[in-house]
Amino acid sequence: MPESNKAPRAKNVLLIITDQQRAADVGFMGNEVVKTPHLDALAAQSMVFDNAWVANPVCMPNRASILTGRMPSAHGVVFNDRSLEPGINTFVRGFRKAGYRTGLIGKSHLQHGVSKNSMIPFRGEPSSVLPYPSGWDEIEDFERYLEGSPQDPADYYGFDHIELSLDHGSSIAGHHLRWALARGANPSEVIIDQDLHQVGTDRSEHWRQIYRPPYDPALHSTNFVTEQTNAFIEQATAAEQPWLAVCSYPDPHHPMTPPGHWFDAYRPGDMPLPETRHDDLREAPEHLRHFRAIHPRDQRNWVSPCGYGSDRLLQEAIAATYGMIGMIDEGVGRIMERLRQLKLLDETMIVFTSDHGDMMGEHGLLLKGFMHYRGTLQVPLMIRQPDLPPGRSQVLASSVDIAPTLLEVCGLPRYDGIQGCSLAPTLLKETQAPRDYVLIEDDVPMITAKLTPIPARTRTLLFEGCRFTRNSKGEEQLFDLEVDPNETQDIKRTDRRRARMLEKLSDALMLADDSSRGAPAAESVFTS
Repeated sequence: MPESNKAPRAKNVLLIITDQQRAADVGFMGNEVVKTPHLDALAAQSMVFDNAWVANPVCMPNRASILTGRMPSAHGVVFNDRSLEPGINTFVRGFRKAGYRTGLIGKSHLQHGVSKNSMIPFRGEPSSVLPYPSGWDEIEDFERYLEGSPQDPADYYGFDHIELSLDHGSSIAGHHLRWALARGANPSEVIIDQDLHQVGTDRSEHWRQIYRPPYDPALHSTNFVTEQTNAFIEQATAAEQPWLAVCSYPDPHHPMTPPGHWFDAYRPGDMPLPETRHDDLREAPEHLRHFRAIHPRDQRNWVSPCGYGSDRLLQEAIAATYGMIGMIDEGVGRIMERLRQLKLLDETMIVFTSDHGDMMGEHGLLLKGFMHYRGTLQVPLMIRQPDLPPGRSQVLASSVDIAPTLLEVCGLPRYDGIQGCSLAPTLLKETQAPRDYVLIEDDVPMITAKLTPIPARTRTLLFEGCRFTRNSKGEEQLFDLEVDPNETQDIKRTDRRRARMLEKLSDALMLADDSSRGAPAAESVFTS
C-alpha cells in the first residue's frame, strides 16, 4: 500500500479465538436466538468479514494455519496426529523479535498431546527423524501437569508466556489444572477420561456429552482464560511493554457443558432446528451417509463425527452450546472492560475468530471434520483497528490471512512461506478484494483412510459465489451459495461452471504447493 494509505499501527494486539464456533452462532452474524451483546458491541466497532472460511475444518491444522499464515500441506500439520515443528516461523515470532511480550492463554493444540489417544496409530517406521531435542512435542501432554507445574519452554512457537487449557467439557488439564486445584477443585471431578468417566449433573438422556459440570463456574476454562488474559495484559502494561495476547477459549467445542447458571440460559424447546436435518445425502460423498447413520451414543470415541440423533438431542445440544457461547461473550466483555480501565482501547488491535465450525444438525450431521458444508467451513471473523471506521465486507477471507494482516498492520516484515493475503486493504475500505478464491484442505493419514470410509484427501474451493468440493475417491459437490445458501441443490451434473471450478481448483493447488521449506535461512528461529 502507498505510505499515505497505511493503517495506523496498533501498539498492542489481542487475538481472540474460540473453538468449534459456527459463523452463524453469534448475534452479529444474524443469529437472533443466542445472546452475544459484548461481541456484538465489538463488531459494531470492527470490520466484520461476512465471507470468512477456514484453511482446514479440523482443530490442529487450522490453528497451525492461523499461527503461520500457511496452508496445512505447507506447514505439515495436516491432521490431529502430529505436532507443529518447533523451528517453523510464525507471526508471533515476528512480534517477539520486534520487542512485544507474547502470550498464549487457553487452548493451543499446536501439539497433539490431547488428541494422541483418539488417533489410529501408524504401524511402522516414521518417514523422517526430526533434529529437535527430546520432549519438544510433549508440552501439551496432560501427564506433565498432574503432579505440578513443569518448566515451560523459553520459546513456544514465538510465545514467551504460555498458560494452557488442554481439554474440553469438565476435563481440566494443563496450567488450567494447576490453577483450578489451587482454587480448591476436586481432582476426581476434573481429571477425567472423556470416554470412560461420567461426572456432573443434568446429563442428557439422549447424549452423554451434554451435562452440567460438577464444579463452581469460576473453575471453568472460560473463566480461566478470561482471568489469565487480563493478568497477562496487566503485567505487560505495568512493564511498559507492547504485547500480543492470544486469548484462546476451549469452548464451545463439545462436550456441551456450560457450568452453573449457563446450563439453564436457554431452554431446549425454544431452539430452532435446521431445515436441512432430514437431508438424505443421496448426492453427497459416501462417508457422509455413513456418519449420518451413527447415533451420537454410538460414537467410536467422544470426538468422532456422527449423525444428529434426534430433534430433542439436537435442541439440547444447541441450547448447551449457546450457554457456552454466552459465557464466552461475558468473558470478552470483562476483557474489553479491563482494556477500557487501562486506557488501552485506542492502541489495541482486536481480532475475533474461531478455528472451525460445527454441523450442529445441518444435513443430518453433528460435530466437524471431513464434512465440507458451510457449518464446519465458515467462521466468524472481525477486526477492530483503532482509528479506522467499522464496516462489513463480503470479500473472501481465510484463516491464513490473519497472520499477514497482523504483521502488515503493525508494520512488521513478512517471512518466507506465508500464503495468506493481508486484509489491511479491506480495513481501509479499498475496493480491490485481497483474494478471489479460498482453498480448503482436509487430509487424513493413509492408515485412517484404509480403516475408515473417510477419503484420504478432500479439497474445497470457494470461488465466484460457489462451493466446489472434490475428494480422492472422485466424489464431488457443487453448490451456488448465492442462490442456495443452505447447500441443498447439488448442481455438479447440470451446471457448466463445474469445469471452471475444476480448472480454478487445479490452479489453487499449484499455488498452495510449498516452496519455502529447505530455503536458506539467515538464522535459526528455534530456541531450545
